[in-house]
Amino acid sequence: MRDRSVPVVDSGKFCIFASLALAAGLSLLSAAALADDGDDAALLAKAREAFPTLPRDAATEGHPVTPERVRLGRMLFFDTRASSDGTTSCSRCHMPGFQGCDALPTSIGAKGFVTPRNAATVFYSALHNSIHWDGRFATVEDQAGAAIGGPAFGNKGEKEPMDRLKAIPGYEALFRAAFPADGEPINARNYGTAVGAFERTLVAPSRFDDYLSGKPEALTQAERAGLRLFLETGCADCHKGPGVGGRSFRKFGVFSDYRRATGSKKDDKGRFGVTKKEADVDVFKVAGLRDVAATPPYFHDGSVRTLSDAVRIMAKVQLDAELSEADARSIAAFLGSLTGPIPASFVEPTPLPPAGFVETPAAAPAQGS
Repeated sequence: MRDRSVPVVDSGKFCIFASLALAAGLSLLSAAALADDGDDAALLAKAREAFPTLPRDAATEGHPVTPERVRLGRMLFFDTRASSDGTTSCSRCHMPGFQGCDALPTSIGAKGFVTPRNAATVFYSALHNSIHWDGRFATVEDQAGAAIGGPAFGNKGEKEPMDRLKAIPGYEALFRAAFPADGEPINARNYGTAVGAFERTLVAPSRFDDYLSGKPEALTQAERAGLRLFLETGCADCHKGPGVGGRSFRKFGVFSDYRRATGSKKDDKGRFGVTKKEADVDVFKVAGLRDVAATPPYFHDGSVRTLSDAVRIMAKVQLDAELSEADARSIAAFLGSLTGPIPASFVEPTPLPPAGFVETPAAAPAQGS
């Protein structure tokens, strides 16, 4: 006999109620999904406004990327023989193993020369409106042509390194192929033009570019949250464009002295050293943030080691915004999506012209022998 103390549930009614409850639950889930989709669509639209499509390369009408120049420029970029002691090339400060930089606060060149500022990654640098932290060079070509004759390569002018390249037989034909209209093609200007042509090819899309192309799943939920915070905090007011920065100059320390915030030990006044204008004291080029998660340490003097610390400091001194550690890590997570693959031309072995063999002249016989 059935125990009357236990209530009886009509199985038909239970199925109906269960079906209604399930349908209601699915409706709530669908509404939440639609809301998320709407938020994601709005976020993508805002991101596209700030970050245009990354170009295939950084060629311009005035600085074309020709196969002959790129081939020559790649060789010169990795060839140490133009330096005074045979130890230094562009790749000494811009290494394949460190995403196009050298992981040092400030770089070390030929004969132990210490550069005054941190070497930023060479990847994407040709997308910037100027080169170096103080913007002293207009293009990557200008920078490379000037650097070869300077102290980082241990040279005292252009003639020394060009004479060394002229002594390497294979370079004559390579320079002539790249600059056929030039009667004396091995010169510092053409050196810079060739190296710059190679650097203009160092553009590699990241997962963030997949996201911008319309694939929201290319970024994790945490990275999308960091992107939203990056935009809402105001970081993209300066860090915008295809290079996520590198297109303008700003005072470093709008609301407070950057030196106290970063622990900088050098009194670097930035662009003032170039222009000598008081308005340019502590003004620096806005850093491009592509590959930033893979290229510590940070800032012009390499004074900050972690990306989340750099994010927090920038928010405080530039925007007067106090970010929590969690928020700083969230933005740093998004910035990690800006790391692209190392271009194959930067990691594959680079064949260089052989030096050739020059016979040493026999010594003149001694008098009376």
